[in-house]
Amino acid sequence: MTNVSRKTKETDIQLSLNIRGNKKINVETGIGFFDHMLTSLAFWGNWDLNLKCKGDLYIDTHHTIEDVALSLGKAFYKEWSKNKNITRIAYAFCPLDEALTRIVVDVCNRPYNTFQAVFNVEKVGDYETAMTEHFFNSFAQEARITQHIHMLHGKNAHHIIETIFKGLGLALKRACTITGAETQSTKGIL
Repeated sequence: MTNVSRKTKETDIQLSLNIRGNKKINVETGIGFFDHMLTSLAFWGNWDLNLKCKGDLYIDTHHTIEDVALSLGKAFYKEWSKNKNITRIAYAFCPLDEALTRIVVDVCNRPYNTFQAVFNVEKVGDYETAMTEHFFNSFAQEARITQHIHMLHGKNAHHIIETIFKGLGLALKRACTITGAETQSTKGIL
């Protein structure tokens, strides 16, 4: 279990994460749809996640979503780097009705993100859809992983975003599967 705290003038975040958990999940950010997406990510990743964020939502959702991504990424890095003898590279295709997304990850200590998705609305509930790419950029940066996120099909923004969060959880679960005694790198380190 990894604990991360982040307190700024914009947000106050407390979280604990276990990536080899039992799906004990409690998320409270003040943004209902975002809570639903983080819960989906943790569920499909098989994580235990307890996350509470009090943010300046009277301004907008930007600071909350960005700081949660940075904090969650930092916790994820601390978790995966405990054991570097992992599968490392994995992928997932995630459908939800008309939406289909492909996620490919390399848990490798090399932060990078590509993101390709189109949303036909500006908001899902109080969640600003434009923050989706920013969330994944910030998460990859602090998680120190490479991830490629590509929407293959979709019209409904809720469905598309949900396939991204679920697919990432599933891909990360597969990538963090322990393989044995050897680090999966020709360099010998991640």
